[in-house]
Amino acid sequence: MAGRIAYHYTQKKQIARKAAALVSDYETIMIENGSCCALLAEELAATKKELTIITNSGFIADFIRKKTDFQIILLGGIYQHDSQVMVGPLVKDTASHFLVDKFFIGVDGYDDKAGFTNKDQMRAQAVNDMASQANELIVVTESDKFSQRGTVPLRLEDKKIKIVTDDLLSQNTKTKLENKGYTVIN
Repeated sequence: MAGRIAYHYTQKKQIARKAAALVSDYETIMIENGSCCALLAEELAATKKELTIITNSGFIADFIRKKTDFQIILLGGIYQHDSQVMVGPLVKDTASHFLVDKFFIGVDGYDDKAGFTNKDQMRAQAVNDMASQANELIVVTESDKFSQRGTVPLRLEDKKIKIVTDDLLSQNTKTKLENKGYTVIN
């Protein structure tokens, strides 16, 4: 994960700052795994007070543990070593104990027909299980992900979605996304 944070670092930090502006002090939020999500957690640790972060990411919990006095709730599940994330039915069970206004997620790609996509079925299921506990989904991802596609559709169409991305997103892509009902912040 640390290596992925360095890739497009400037864009990811920009995304993290914009996404952090959507969070208020004392809020309880969910954050899924991914490099933009990790940098969001770091930005929140530097700029917000007394948050509770619920995550399925062991990496994020460890990444900010020394930088904050936030409460970090790590959802249970099967540990995927390469992504340092919890997946499986325990994620759904433990996530069901919480209701949040905002859930920040990373994606591996986007398809005009299928919507947001992921590369891993178990991670995609964890996203869906966590998303069912949130009022609003906020996708945090680099603009180049809108020209890529993962193999697993996330099927998030029934939720209100904001997209926070970098300023390299083309106006054509932004217009297409807004026409689908997404709010785009870039």
